[in-house]
Amino acid sequence: MLDLEVVPERSLGHEQWEFALGMPLAQAISILQKHCRIIKNVQVLYSEQMPLSHDLILNLTQDGIKLLFDACNQRLKVIEVYDLSKVKLKYCGVHFNTQAIAPTIEQIDQSFGATHPGVYNAAEQLFHLNFRGLSFSFQLDSWNEAPKYEPNFAHGLASLQIPHGATVKRMYIYTGNNLQDTKAPVMPLACFLGNVYAECVDVLKNGAGPLGLRLRILTAGCGPGVMADAKVRAVERNIYFGDSCQDVLSALGSPHKVFYKSEDKMKIHSPSPHKQVPSKCNDYFFNYFTLGVDILFDSTTHLVKKFWDQIQELLGHPMEKPVVLHRSSSANNTNPFGSTFCFGLQRMIFEVMQNNHIASVTLYGAPRPSSRVRAEASAH
Repeated sequence: MLDLEVVPERSLGHEQWEFALGMPLAQAISILQKHCRIIKNVQVLYSEQMPLSHDLILNLTQDGIKLLFDACNQRLKVIEVYDLSKVKLKYCGVHFNTQAIAPTIEQIDQSFGATHPGVYNAAEQLFHLNFRGLSFSFQLDSWNEAPKYEPNFAHGLASLQIPHGATVKRMYIYTGNNLQDTKAPVMPLACFLGNVYAECVDVLKNGAGPLGLRLRILTAGCGPGVMADAKVRAVERNIYFGDSCQDVLSALGSPHKVFYKSEDKMKIHSPSPHKQVPSKCNDYFFNYFTLGVDILFDSTTHLVKKFWDQIQELLGHPMEKPVVLHRSSSANNTNPFGSTFCFGLQRMIFEVMQNNHIASVTLYGAPRPSSRVRAEASAH
């Protein structure tokens, strides 16, 4: 059973890790993977048809915890503990929920102090007790009548006339005073961990098509000394087709992973001579997971050949006939997201899912432009 510390408006954590509000989805998944022997049976819940309208949820079924992420920016918005019998909870180092300590309304009063009078929702038969960044819901269906209390009283929970022994059914950690209106906060400094994150990615192009990418990058925790680390810094970096490995490493730093291509499923759509030429060596990707960008290098020249910028926005209704892409390996593994459709336009390929949302945008470019053309490149 997990033994976790509750920090209102901030996190739910362990001595070795924590789920912090504002944390990127990928970082939460990394924690779950690292501690898979302790945290088991994790479900990923999302909407296939309306992925941007509903939260993306990681459900820790064994531990009774849900992590709700904003669907657009994929940062942690709400932490919900929906089954307190599966987890131990403490506040300021003192337990208020264990197998020996029931999370009664008296225990919550003792651990967290007095608060404003709560709100009774008759439809849910739940009584909601709200602190800043923290809410408790008490189940009332076993009671003969709704709780009676005077809203003008402010003398602690005793004035609410809640029956003794009522226990917490659910607990929420969020930002602000209102759970319904809460939003994912900016990513906390503790989540940078020396990484850089893309605030935005612009396409550099001229009349002929894309020339490269302009990335606005946020970084923190990389400078010398404590004072330098307590600040988020923004820098801009440009990457062009034809840049060398050294150019990319200098601009973006080391990739999180290098992936060597074993096959090229799009080769069949190349001009006839290229279809018949076997590859003597494999092209490779620099994977920048926190930037949402993969950069493909030519295996012979070691120059930038292609980008893949992972975005999730509506494309609309393109007119071109698409190429169907099945994202399965040579081992014929099943892809849970199904087939996608690839539309080509101005040296760009839009990969569109079956719900008309873009899964990825791939930019193809000519060799490295001259310094004059690079200077004239504008962001769109």
